[in-house]
Amino acid sequence: MDAISIYTVIITIFTVFGSASAWRFYEKRMASKEKTENLMKDDNRDRINKLEILLEKASKEKDIMRAEILKLTKEVGELGVKVDFLSKENKRLLEALDKKV
Repeated sequence: MDAISIYTVIITIFTVFGSASAWRFYEKRMASKEKTENLMKDDNRDRINKLEILLEKASKEKDIMRAEILKLTKEVGELGVKVDFLSKENKRLLEALDKKV
């Protein structure tokens, strides 16, 4: 065999082994990338579930607080009416007291 044929055979052997190694490298790289993407998807799914739970909890708390505000508003209105009544009664009693003195 001449030198060119030997070089061609050697280059072909290196190319075959090199491409097999490159293929394994790309397979491992793709598997690693896929695994990372799956971990990110799982992490995002967990975060979304936690946020949904917090949103439901906040919504329930908001409804409770709204009911409490309505109750307190009603009580403030009732107290305002009582204050008006007591002020008028106090004024009437003071005028009655002044007339007696």
